[in-house]
Amino acid sequence: MNEQPDFLPMSLDEAKALGFKEFDIILVTGDAYVDHPSFGTALVGRMLWDAGYKVGIIPQPDWKRDTDFMKLGQPKLFFGVTSGNVDSMVNNYTPNKKKRHDDVYSPGGTGGLRPNRAAIVYTDKLHAVFPDTPIVLGGIEASLRRFAHYDHWSDSVRQSILADAPADILVFGMGEQQVVEIARRLSVGKDTNDLTDHTDLTNLTDIPGTVIKLELKKWRAMGHKGYIELPSFTEVSQDKELYARAFRLHYQNQDPVRGRPVAQQHPKTVVIQNRPAMPLSTAELDHVYELPYTRTAHPSYKKAIPALAPVKFSIVSHRGCFASCSFCALTHHQGRIVQSRSIGSMVREVERMVQMPGFKGIVQDVGGPTANMYGMTCGRWEIEGTCIDKICTYPLCKSLDTSHERQVELLRRLRGIQGVMKVFIRSGIRYDLVLADSSGYLHDLCEHHVSGQLKVAPEHVSGHVTNIMCKPSREVFDEFRSKFKEVNKELEKEQYLIPYFMSGHPGCTVEDMVELAEYIRDNDLYTEQVQDFTPTPMTASTCMYYTGINPFTMEEVHVAKRGEKKVQRALMQYRDGRNYKLVYEGLKMVGREELIGNEWQCLVRRKGRR
Repeated sequence: MNEQPDFLPMSLDEAKALGFKEFDIILVTGDAYVDHPSFGTALVGRMLWDAGYKVGIIPQPDWKRDTDFMKLGQPKLFFGVTSGNVDSMVNNYTPNKKKRHDDVYSPGGTGGLRPNRAAIVYTDKLHAVFPDTPIVLGGIEASLRRFAHYDHWSDSVRQSILADAPADILVFGMGEQQVVEIARRLSVGKDTNDLTDHTDLTNLTDIPGTVIKLELKKWRAMGHKGYIELPSFTEVSQDKELYARAFRLHYQNQDPVRGRPVAQQHPKTVVIQNRPAMPLSTAELDHVYELPYTRTAHPSYKKAIPALAPVKFSIVSHRGCFASCSFCALTHHQGRIVQSRSIGSMVREVERMVQMPGFKGIVQDVGGPTANMYGMTCGRWEIEGTCIDKICTYPLCKSLDTSHERQVELLRRLRGIQGVMKVFIRSGIRYDLVLADSSGYLHDLCEHHVSGQLKVAPEHVSGHVTNIMCKPSREVFDEFRSKFKEVNKELEKEQYLIPYFMSGHPGCTVEDMVELAEYIRDNDLYTEQVQDFTPTPMTASTCMYYTGINPFTMEEVHVAKRGEKKVQRALMQYRDGRNYKLVYEGLKMVGREELIGNEWQCLVRRKGRR
């Protein structure tokens, strides 16, 4: 292990204090620099440093000038570019395309410190200033825009980001293995004392978990055996059925075991995705998260970074999610195979946290994309990969080990650490998995790990909408609600479920939203947590939103846009007087006037009545 500094340097003075003048790798990010494993730049930077490379960070550069991009000089190996923890367009705009005025990843929450399409903007600037230095794209924005994709903010199909940006290679997924391997290959045979050495990029073409681009002439000459060829950018941007078919093809090849290389022609280049990187082993994942993160922002910042507060004393227990919800891009990013850390590693991490300034005895969260998937496996994953024609939870597969025993043991060990008063789970759970468990997980959860409210995400209650979302049915949610209430009664605790519901999802009609509003009314549910569906890149739901086609069945799907989306959202918050006109309009639209009036079951009062 290479000795790690307290913080990766953000200036040449900091580098000099560490005993060097030139960087091997410089990472450029749209976020402020927070040395915490929940922030991708810190995690990747620490991994590269651990592998022996001198890494500098340029956070939130002023993209209108060259100065910030030049302040650390020219790296010996490459620039790594990311827009940050969130896609820059999601970060900068609301689902209704209104400009956001704040940014939780910036000092003081100040907005406007990163450009739209930050990964492209940063790459353009670096290429102009350092034209001979390789550029590696990574992070969520690059990962989920690696093929031709529908872009909600321009309402158009855009090229792969690698076709738009002058980068040399794109890393998709979590990226640590790929970035370290890129650094290793670029350093082989290179005189690192001479920054003008010609860099040979030809040995970067076959790294799993990366995307490269080829000239059309070379692609045509090499033969295409072994590749999955998608309809071209020109075809998918003009034909929605071909767009849906292309989505299904690349979706089916996101498994690291059975996935094949995927290619898509663009007007000036061919984008080729190598198969996804293999999941990290438990030992490798432990190593990533046990690097010496300070869990604080770089000391140069005078204002707090709001995004740090809710995760500062949380720990990641695993990666991956086998649920395959239609509106989630995790299948294309972390993948469906769950990769879990060892209990011992997480115990050590919390023991270090206890000694840190500001720790008050509360572990804020223990989880991953879905908290209670920790330790779950399928016997087929290692040899065969995930099933191409089945979703693990829809319906719940019998081959899946759904025991919560490992998580029960993990939580028991964590709450027994001296100095820890509470260990909470706040990242959300899959209640269908809880119902399939017999380890007593729900009892332990309610007794020790819920802070009065438990987040769950039924998303909807209408059967055909939950089918399209690949979510459990209303009956499963009702059974869980009953069990949750029963356990808390036994424990003599007053705790509540906070359900997440979604409006405007493809397949959802105004009639479906009225059904959901009635369900909320009849069960007296709290509905502050409301999400209006946002078409983000590379989800099945976004494919449906753009094409009106379910890519897995090729059947037509209803898509709510503009005015209808507003009505759907208002129906979910029908109690809010500001939504009166839209709720009234929606009820009239679907002939449900009996829900307008003064009776208890009415969603809104009739005009002119009190």
